[in-house]
Amino acid sequence: MEGDGPAKGEQMKALLLLEHAAVGINDGKIAFIGKSEEAKSFHANIVIDANGKLVTPGLVDPHTHLVFAGSREHELTLKQQGVPYLEILKRGGGILSTVQATRKASEEELFTKAKFHLDRMLSYGVTTVEAKSGYGLDEDTELKQLRVVKRLQNGHPVDLISTFLGAHAIPPEYKNNPDDFLEKMLRLLDTIQKEKLAEFVDIFCETGVFTVEQSRSFLQAAKSKGFDVKIHADEIEPLGGTELAVELGAVSSDHLVGASDDGIARLAGSDTIAVLLPGTSFYLGKEKYARAREMIEAGAAVALSTDFNPGSSPTENLQFIMSLAALKLKMIPEEIWHAVTVNAAYAINRGEEAGRIVIGRKADIVIWDAPNYAYIPYHYGVNHVNTVLKAGKVVVERGRSDATISVS
Repeated sequence: MEGDGPAKGEQMKALLLLEHAAVGINDGKIAFIGKSEEAKSFHANIVIDANGKLVTPGLVDPHTHLVFAGSREHELTLKQQGVPYLEILKRGGGILSTVQATRKASEEELFTKAKFHLDRMLSYGVTTVEAKSGYGLDEDTELKQLRVVKRLQNGHPVDLISTFLGAHAIPPEYKNNPDDFLEKMLRLLDTIQKEKLAEFVDIFCETGVFTVEQSRSFLQAAKSKGFDVKIHADEIEPLGGTELAVELGAVSSDHLVGASDDGIARLAGSDTIAVLLPGTSFYLGKEKYARAREMIEAGAAVALSTDFNPGSSPTENLQFIMSLAALKLKMIPEEIWHAVTVNAAYAINRGEEAGRIVIGRKADIVIWDAPNYAYIPYHYGVNHVNTVLKAGKVVVERGRSDATISVS
């Protein structure tokens, strides 16, 4: 895969493919791409035989809620019984139960749990991950989550990109004055910037959470501090979050299940990446999914992500999301591969570093037990990874993730 910028619209329908190819790696970076016959004269200390297998860039997951405590499996039965989400909240469940658990957990407990999930993502071929805070909704816990991400950034093989999502929900104590809560979250930006804890700021712009006006003010304040911005937009209703994302020059606009025709048209005419999260619609039993076909046909750049979180998409398996994209979003294999590599990388400002196999870049490569690229989304629910290389080092081998990775 090569080229400049994300793949938009019709560009998503074409992949650059090489058959009988070889990739040479030196000092952790890609040094050669060409025919295997050309490589026979090279001297190599290690040779990995990928004959009959698929070789791709490492996958990129651009929207996750990696750091949290507890889990919410008990809510699944309630959902099956038709208990409304607001009733689940009244019973002590929902996002606020995760907030309470995360507030109570120590940094070390959060670190251990987050590393477990990150190791699993790596085992599925994901080599670059965005991680959001947002389960603190107070100063201490939000910073605690971000510090866990930074520790993982400094030691785990996966490249982590950190996002401050303090404006994820309105805590009960601020139910009647959400503007005061947003001001409280904005006051954290100086500390976050000083400690280099995040490069993005995000907000949940949705009915019952934060309005378009509140979101605009919040994100403009973050931009004035030098942060890039993202938006949880139009997940349920066409509130106008997609249009706001384009207006503010957001790097990505995420969810978009309820995005309007006008929002899609504006998105297509912008540099904002549409990050779609079909796992959330699937897990919540929704019939409605983001209109990926309309977005692509309009000319937008579409990315895919797990939205890994304990409440609405408890999966680390980006390969499964690729299958959902085929079945529910009606995306073709070529579009899907762009959406989990190059476009996903641009959705977190890593388009010049990740998502493509290019000479001079870090050798983030996945070898798949698959005969071709269409096989991965077709054969769903299993892990097709044979080998994962991160910066040229084998970190996952078939049937075994490197569980001895040491992170301080």
